[in-house]
Amino acid sequence: MESILKASGLKKYYGKGDTMVRALDGVDLEIERGKFTAVIGTSGSGKSTLLNMLGGLDTPTEGSIKIGDTELDKLSGEQATIFRRRQIGFIFQNYNLVPVLTVWENIVFPICLDARKPDKKFILQAVEMLGLETKLDSLPGNLSGGQQQRVAIARAIAGKPSIILADEPTGNLDSKTSSDVIGLLKMTGREFSQTIVMITHNPEIAQMADRIVRIEDGRIVAG
Repeated sequence: MESILKASGLKKYYGKGDTMVRALDGVDLEIERGKFTAVIGTSGSGKSTLLNMLGGLDTPTEGSIKIGDTELDKLSGEQATIFRRRQIGFIFQNYNLVPVLTVWENIVFPICLDARKPDKKFILQAVEMLGLETKLDSLPGNLSGGQQQRVAIARAIAGKPSIILADEPTGNLDSKTSSDVIGLLKMTGREFSQTIVMITHNPEIAQMADRIVRIEDGRIVAG
Protein backbone atom coordinates (compact mmCIF):
# COMPACT_ATOMS: atom_id res chain seq x y z
CA MET A 1 0.00 0.00 0.00
CA GLU A 2 1.05 3.56 -0.70
CA SER A 3 2.02 5.69 2.31
CA ILE A 4 0.49 9.16 2.57
CA LEU A 5 2.38 10.34 5.63
CA LYS A 6 5.97 9.67 6.65
CA ALA A 7 7.79 10.87 9.78
CA SER A 8 11.54 10.29 9.88
CA GLY A 9 13.81 10.67 12.93
CA LEU A 10 11.28 12.87 14.70
CA LYS A 11 12.54 14.46 17.92
CA LYS A 12 11.02 17.12 20.17
CA TYR A 13 13.07 18.23 23.17
CA TYR A 14 12.14 20.83 25.77
CA GLY A 15 14.66 22.44 28.09
CA LYS A 16 18.37 21.69 28.42
CA GLY A 17 20.76 19.58 30.44
CA ASP A 18 19.33 17.67 33.41
CA THR A 19 15.90 19.25 32.97
CA MET A 20 15.56 18.28 29.31
CA VAL A 21 12.29 16.53 28.44
CA ARG A 22 12.38 14.25 25.41
CA ALA A 23 8.73 14.40 24.35
CA LEU A 24 9.64 12.60 21.12
CA ASP A 25 12.93 10.75 20.95
CA GLY A 26 13.47 9.47 17.42
CA VAL A 27 10.13 8.48 15.87
CA ASP A 28 9.89 6.83 12.46
CA LEU A 29 6.32 6.28 11.27
CA GLU A 30 4.60 5.62 7.96
CA ILE A 31 0.83 5.86 7.57
CA GLU A 32 -0.89 4.04 4.70
CA ARG A 33 -3.32 5.95 2.51
CA GLY A 34 -6.96 5.27 3.37
CA LYS A 35 -6.24 3.42 6.62
CA PHE A 36 -7.46 4.16 10.15
CA THR A 37 -4.49 4.18 12.54
CA ALA A 38 -4.78 4.51 16.32
CA VAL A 39 -1.80 5.79 18.32
CA ILE A 40 -2.09 4.62 21.90
CA GLY A 41 -0.04 5.45 24.99
CA THR A 42 -0.27 6.59 28.59
CA SER A 43 -0.48 10.24 29.60
CA GLY A 44 2.86 11.91 28.88
CA SER A 45 3.98 9.22 26.42
CA GLY A 46 4.32 11.73 23.57
CA LYS A 47 1.22 10.87 21.55
CA SER A 48 -0.26 14.40 21.58
CA THR A 49 3.13 15.88 20.69
CA LEU A 50 3.37 13.41 17.80
CA LEU A 51 -0.09 14.35 16.50
CA ASN A 52 0.74 18.08 16.68
CA MET A 53 3.92 17.42 14.69
CA LEU A 54 2.10 15.34 12.05
CA GLY A 55 -0.45 18.13 11.64
CA GLY A 56 2.15 20.87 11.37
CA LEU A 57 0.87 22.57 14.54
CA ASP A 58 4.34 22.29 16.09
CA THR A 59 7.84 21.97 14.66
CA PRO A 60 10.27 19.17 15.55
CA THR A 61 13.66 19.71 17.14
CA GLU A 62 14.99 17.24 14.59
CA GLY A 63 13.55 15.10 11.82
CA SER A 64 11.12 15.57 8.96
CA ILE A 65 7.48 15.01 8.08
CA LYS A 66 6.24 14.40 4.57
CA ILE A 67 2.55 14.38 3.60
CA GLY A 68 2.08 13.17 0.06
CA ASP A 69 4.80 14.97 -1.89
CA THR A 70 5.01 17.90 0.54
CA GLU A 71 7.74 18.25 3.17
CA LEU A 72 6.28 20.31 6.00
CA ASP A 73 9.61 21.77 7.11
CA LYS A 74 10.13 23.27 3.64
CA LEU A 75 6.97 25.41 3.91
CA SER A 76 6.86 29.01 5.12
CA GLY A 77 4.46 29.91 7.93
CA GLU A 78 1.76 31.08 5.54
CA GLN A 79 2.24 28.11 3.20
CA ALA A 80 1.96 25.73 6.18
CA THR A 81 -1.28 27.38 7.32
CA ILE A 82 -2.84 27.04 3.85
CA PHE A 83 -1.61 23.46 3.51
CA ARG A 84 -3.12 22.48 6.90
CA ARG A 85 -6.42 24.12 6.05
CA ARG A 86 -6.71 22.26 2.74
CA GLN A 87 -5.07 18.90 3.41
CA ILE A 88 -5.63 18.14 7.11
CA GLY A 89 -8.85 17.89 9.09
CA PHE A 90 -8.59 18.16 12.87
CA ILE A 91 -10.93 16.67 15.47
CA PHE A 92 -10.33 17.70 19.08
CA GLN A 93 -11.46 16.28 22.41
CA ASN A 94 -13.24 19.53 23.33
CA TYR A 95 -15.03 19.80 19.95
CA ASN A 96 -13.86 23.44 19.46
CA LEU A 97 -17.18 24.50 17.96
CA VAL A 98 -18.04 28.21 17.72
CA PRO A 99 -21.00 28.65 20.14
CA VAL A 100 -22.67 31.52 18.24
CA LEU A 101 -22.67 29.69 14.89
CA THR A 102 -25.21 27.08 13.84
CA VAL A 103 -24.20 23.49 13.12
CA TRP A 104 -24.08 24.19 9.37
CA GLU A 105 -22.05 27.39 9.88
CA ASN A 106 -19.59 25.51 12.10
CA ILE A 107 -19.17 22.78 9.49
CA VAL A 108 -18.41 25.16 6.59
CA PHE A 109 -16.49 27.76 8.66
CA PRO A 110 -12.92 26.51 7.85
CA ILE A 111 -13.77 26.30 4.13
CA CYS A 112 -15.12 29.86 4.11
CA LEU A 113 -12.02 31.03 6.00
CA ASP A 114 -10.03 29.68 3.07
CA ALA A 115 -12.24 31.68 0.65
CA ARG A 116 -13.43 28.46 -0.96
CA LYS A 117 -16.97 27.49 -1.86
CA PRO A 118 -18.36 24.57 0.18
CA ASP A 119 -19.41 21.49 -1.81
CA LYS A 120 -22.97 21.34 -0.43
CA LYS A 121 -23.83 17.97 -1.97
CA PHE A 122 -20.71 16.35 -0.52
CA ILE A 123 -21.20 17.94 2.92
CA LEU A 124 -24.89 17.00 3.08
CA GLN A 125 -23.92 13.40 2.33
CA ALA A 126 -21.55 13.44 5.32
CA VAL A 127 -24.17 15.19 7.47
CA GLU A 128 -26.71 12.48 6.63
CA MET A 129 -24.25 9.68 7.42
CA LEU A 130 -23.60 11.32 10.79
CA GLY A 131 -27.30 11.73 11.54
CA LEU A 132 -27.18 15.51 11.77
CA GLU A 133 -29.61 16.47 9.03
CA THR A 134 -32.23 17.73 11.52
CA LYS A 135 -29.68 19.72 13.55
CA LEU A 136 -28.22 22.06 10.92
CA ASP A 137 -29.95 25.17 12.31
CA SER A 138 -29.18 24.33 15.97
CA LEU A 139 -26.53 26.01 18.09
CA PRO A 140 -23.86 23.76 19.65
CA GLY A 141 -25.13 24.51 23.16
CA ASN A 142 -28.40 22.74 22.32
CA LEU A 143 -26.66 19.50 21.34
CA SER A 144 -25.44 16.54 23.39
CA GLY A 145 -21.72 15.82 23.63
CA GLY A 146 -22.01 13.01 21.08
CA GLN A 147 -23.84 15.27 18.66
CA GLN A 148 -21.24 18.02 19.07
CA GLN A 149 -18.46 15.56 18.33
CA ARG A 150 -20.31 14.41 15.21
CA VAL A 151 -20.46 18.06 14.10
CA ALA A 152 -16.69 18.24 14.65
CA ILE A 153 -16.26 15.14 12.46
CA ALA A 154 -18.44 16.67 9.74
CA ARG A 155 -16.36 19.87 9.91
CA ALA A 156 -13.14 17.85 9.55
CA ILE A 157 -14.52 15.94 6.55
CA ALA A 158 -16.18 18.91 4.82
CA GLY A 159 -13.07 20.42 3.24
CA LYS A 160 -12.11 17.06 1.65
CA PRO A 161 -8.72 16.80 3.38
CA SER A 162 -6.47 13.85 2.59
CA ILE A 163 -5.80 13.22 6.30
CA ILE A 164 -7.91 13.53 9.44
CA LEU A 165 -6.08 13.83 12.77
CA ALA A 166 -8.20 13.09 15.84
CA ASP A 167 -6.93 14.02 19.31
CA GLU A 168 -8.71 11.92 21.97
CA PRO A 169 -12.01 12.43 20.11
CA THR A 170 -14.01 10.41 22.65
CA GLY A 171 -12.33 11.75 25.80
CA ASN A 172 -15.48 13.57 26.95
CA LEU A 173 -18.00 10.90 25.92
CA ASP A 174 -19.47 7.83 27.66
CA SER A 175 -18.47 4.38 26.38
CA LYS A 176 -21.52 3.72 24.16
CA THR A 177 -21.42 7.19 22.57
CA SER A 178 -17.65 6.76 22.12
CA SER A 179 -18.12 3.52 20.18
CA ASP A 180 -20.87 5.10 18.06
CA VAL A 181 -18.71 8.15 17.24
CA ILE A 182 -15.66 6.07 16.29
CA GLY A 183 -17.86 3.77 14.20
CA LEU A 184 -19.17 6.80 12.31
CA LEU A 185 -15.66 8.22 11.91
CA LYS A 186 -14.46 4.92 10.50
CA MET A 187 -17.46 4.67 8.16
CA THR A 188 -17.08 8.21 6.80
CA GLY A 189 -13.33 7.70 6.41
CA ARG A 190 -13.96 4.69 4.19
CA GLU A 191 -16.79 6.37 2.29
CA PHE A 192 -14.73 9.46 1.45
CA SER A 193 -11.32 7.70 1.14
CA GLN A 194 -9.75 9.71 3.96
CA THR A 195 -6.79 8.60 6.04
CA ILE A 196 -7.39 8.82 9.79
CA VAL A 197 -4.82 9.02 12.58
CA MET A 198 -6.34 9.02 16.06
CA ILE A 199 -4.64 9.23 19.42
CA THR A 200 -6.32 7.66 22.42
CA HIS A 201 -5.51 6.22 25.83
CA ASN A 202 -8.50 3.86 25.54
CA PRO A 203 -7.52 0.33 24.34
CA GLU A 204 -11.13 -0.58 23.51
CA ILE A 205 -11.50 2.43 21.21
CA ALA A 206 -8.11 1.67 19.62
CA GLN A 207 -9.29 -1.84 18.74
CA MET A 208 -11.71 -0.32 16.22
CA ALA A 209 -8.80 0.95 14.09
CA ASP A 210 -7.09 -0.93 11.24
CA ARG A 211 -3.72 -0.57 12.94
CA ILE A 212 -2.54 0.21 16.47
CA VAL A 213 0.75 2.02 17.13
CA ARG A 214 1.94 2.18 20.75
CA ILE A 215 4.17 5.02 21.94
CA GLU A 216 5.96 5.17 25.30
CA ASP A 217 8.52 7.70 26.55
CA GLY A 218 8.60 9.41 23.16
CA ARG A 219 9.38 6.26 21.20
CA ILE A 220 7.27 3.84 19.20
CA VAL A 221 7.41 0.45 20.91
CA ALA A 222 4.86 -1.49 18.85
CA GLY A 223 2.90 -1.28 15.63
